[in-house]
Amino acid sequence: MPTRLAQVGHHQEAKREASNAWVLLSTEEISVSADVIDGIAVASRILSDTAVRAAQFAEIAGRKPCLATVLVGDDPASHTYVRMKTNRCRTVGLESKSHRLSQTATTTEVVTLVARLARDITVDGILVQHPMPNQVDERQVFEAITPTKDVDGVTGASFAAMALGDKGFASCTPGGIMHLLDAYGVDPSGQRAVVVGRSPILGKPVGMLLLARDATVTYCHSKTADLPGVVSEADIVVTAVGRPELIKGNWIKAGAVVIDAGYNPGNVGDVEYSAAAQRARLITPVPGGVGPTTIAVLLAQTVDAAESAHSVA
Repeated sequence: MPTRLAQVGHHQEAKREASNAWVLLSTEEISVSADVIDGIAVASRILSDTAVRAAQFAEIAGRKPCLATVLVGDDPASHTYVRMKTNRCRTVGLESKSHRLSQTATTTEVVTLVARLARDITVDGILVQHPMPNQVDERQVFEAITPTKDVDGVTGASFAAMALGDKGFASCTPGGIMHLLDAYGVDPSGQRAVVVGRSPILGKPVGMLLLARDATVTYCHSKTADLPGVVSEADIVVTAVGRPELIKGNWIKAGAVVIDAGYNPGNVGDVEYSAAAQRARLITPVPGGVGPTTIAVLLAQTVDAAESAHSVA
């Protein structure tokens, strides 16, 4: 006889033991109304702690922690993102230095600027906004960032640290995702996690962070056979492909945790939200889910870098 999954107990009481809060029942499948993961609230807690640490650093070091941003080209979304990050720096007591290069900038020009910032002892963290114009080799630019200032977690050294469990900076969106899971009592250990997307700054690193927490991780991409079948077996689904509602709600396993890191025109994520919310236990909205924690982790890691540099100096 077919089986179905149903939640046991009240949602709030069950959060910390959610992985064990589901039992098999007979008859046809039912819908489950998900709890919405509040990324704004989680980010607010990270930023509050960051503001306290930034003030303490400024008192000891005689200057504020400093994030330098590099923006290449005229992409409106990139300008908006950098402005948001600059404003958020101000609200938590960080200094922000903005650098802009033209749409026609070459790889050499961008690398030269980033290398200069890497040598600047008054700069603690470097953020190179991406995507960059097609003629710029992003990887070459990223690798010009000193690993100790790679607060966005985009260098090969940072990825290696995530993969090997060494000390380093996490990519900010993956780092934010782990904060969301922790805030809602989701323990990845022993869980089947499916990551849809394999970008070097989101899909791949979030899989490494989940693996480090003892999840069994499957990466999916454009060549994956039977994507619906793979997703339907996941206890944790992380999407990062930038394709509106690629992941259908009826693919989601009842009781799964859904983290939608996609952001598409019209405030639409990679997941068919309304249908997925009827089956998931926890789900991130778009916007208001993953995005706020990305910026919060960036600023927290800038203070981490400042504290580390000051203790070494």
